[in-house]
Amino acid sequence: MKYLPLVAAGLMATGCNTGKQSGGLTAGINLANLDTTALPGTDFYQYACGGWMKSHPLTGEYARYGSFDQLAENNTVQVHDLIEEVAAGQQADGTNARKIADFYRTAMDSVKLNADGAKPLKEFLDKISALRSPNDVPPVVATLGRMGLSPYFNLYVGPDDMNSRVNIVHLYQGGLGIGQRDYYLENDARTVAIRDAYRKYVANLFSLAGFDEVYTQKAVQAVMDIETRLAKASRSREELRDPRANYNKKSLDEWMKALPAFNWNQYLAVAGLENLKELNIGQPDFVEAVMTMINTLPLDEQLAYLQWNVISGASSCLSDDFVTENFNFYNKAMSGTTEMKPRWKRAVSAVQGALGEAVGQLYVEKYFPASAKERMTTLVKNLQISLGERIKNLAWMSSETKGKALDKLAAFHVKIGYPDKWKDYTAMKIAGDSYLANAIRANEWAYNDMVAKVDKPVDADEWFMTPQTVNAYYNPTTNEICFPAGILQYPFFDMTADDAFNYGAIGVVIGHEMTHGFDDQGRQYDKDGNLKDWWTADDAKNFEKRAQVMVAFFDSIEVAPGIHANGQVTLGENIADHGGLQVAYQAFKNATAAAPLSDKEGFTPEQRFFLAYAGVWANNIRPAEIERRTKMDEHSLGKWRVDGALPHIGAWYDAFHITPSDPMYLPADKRVSIW
Repeated sequence: MKYLPLVAAGLMATGCNTGKQSGGLTAGINLANLDTTALPGTDFYQYACGGWMKSHPLTGEYARYGSFDQLAENNTVQVHDLIEEVAAGQQADGTNARKIADFYRTAMDSVKLNADGAKPLKEFLDKISALRSPNDVPPVVATLGRMGLSPYFNLYVGPDDMNSRVNIVHLYQGGLGIGQRDYYLENDARTVAIRDAYRKYVANLFSLAGFDEVYTQKAVQAVMDIETRLAKASRSREELRDPRANYNKKSLDEWMKALPAFNWNQYLAVAGLENLKELNIGQPDFVEAVMTMINTLPLDEQLAYLQWNVISGASSCLSDDFVTENFNFYNKAMSGTTEMKPRWKRAVSAVQGALGEAVGQLYVEKYFPASAKERMTTLVKNLQISLGERIKNLAWMSSETKGKALDKLAAFHVKIGYPDKWKDYTAMKIAGDSYLANAIRANEWAYNDMVAKVDKPVDADEWFMTPQTVNAYYNPTTNEICFPAGILQYPFFDMTADDAFNYGAIGVVIGHEMTHGFDDQGRQYDKDGNLKDWWTADDAKNFEKRAQVMVAFFDSIEVAPGIHANGQVTLGENIADHGGLQVAYQAFKNATAAAPLSDKEGFTPEQRFFLAYAGVWANNIRPAEIERRTKMDEHSLGKWRVDGALPHIGAWYDAFHITPSDPMYLPADKRVSIW
């Protein structure tokens, strides 16, 4: 909720580059990735990535596979080797190595998982069945929350948006099994088909869990009715982008008076929040609707909904028939994937989800050179200088707002590679008894670790991605940018390539994350991470007017027949791409001004900058996944992070000699101009 990652979608490249060039550094560009039969001004994405797409056809395992995914795959293989090595040895009780080994072994033990079937669910389902009153529901919701489930709503602990040095409790809308409210409310053929597939999924899992046909059909109806009510009460994706509208902190006493129809005391006691003094409810109308449902809906319908949260939430940790049903809905029906990932990949993912930094320590020791961190530190400093120069030269912003923007830029907390302080997993209990039991214990540890932060100072050194993650993020409440070790590899970052390549790839990533501090959401937070208006009224209007050009441009993009991009939902990411390109290009020109680079592989340095950027987003994607991501993702699709972004960048026109006769040409007065 609080972080603005570079990519919730992922894409990545060949892992190789061209040979050594004069001067000792390579061009970084793999010519085989290009399609030079395409014209740069007609379809730059095809021109820069067409060769890669042709040589990397989708396999059944993927709904979308790109250069980003390829790097993630390489990292998965490396992490798998590390885990296998740990699991093969004798590890002392209580050590991180022993926990990694035991978790991995239980995830890989298909014989036991299939023999156990639904038995690991029984104790949880029986407890739910024993409820006798709607008043019993809140403490059960809290119990499931401790297990890592979120029926009805989400609870998390994070910085107070108005006092970012302190952590508070936040309640947020949730409880939707399909994940996004529009799947319950829209009635186009594709959405209706998804709902039908979801009903089938619910029915099949209840049946596998041991319920008879009569109960199963009633449960399906109850789940659909409750989740549809939740969807109707939920705010839209556009509304969720307004941080002020979703900040509603009051004392607990005030909330208990405003929303009395809820068993607050029992809920908070079970949630480990007995001493809670204040609370932010992001969407009060939604929470009020939930409380009305808990008190008015028949108890048997609510029990079915709570049971469903347990069954579906546990399905990936059970026997193959449960896992298959989970795959059939979330991967096959929703995304078009035809082949499940092999068990070892799923097991590696689970271990990383539970013990991510413990695995990260092993990864960093073996795969992350200190030289990469040193070069990244220099790149980040150069990008900060470049963004500062651009802010100073903005014609549309007053000197008053510029000064505060520069203060915020100077205050960025930069994290590169891996944490200085690793998570302590001592209290996490992992055993060899059951995959599901281990998953629940890991979730309970994470929950307790989270709740322990309430009313405590925010730890500015905590990381929200593991070192091996192929991603990056900006967090507005801590004003930090983070670049894990996992992303500092080709095609984002290449120690053997020159600055044209690295500024076009990882440089734009750095600029992207910096620009998030000044996008439509990030700009509302000050240098200390507080939700505070530091803009003059005129400057804010100027920003909004310029941002609206971006919204309208992306709204006009037809990503599939009859399906348009959502310019408002993707605005923050599109602004960050735009700013990242502008800032990185200027930093690249600054860095090479004293010693300009030569042409390599038939391309000028400026051309290689933009080819490197486009190569990051090379991917193939299924039609169903295009629809799913357009409905759910705040990032634009890979093609449009290139063909939608570059027409607004003046340097791209110069580099490739784009003229008004080219289809991608956009008149200067129609281009976005913000940062």
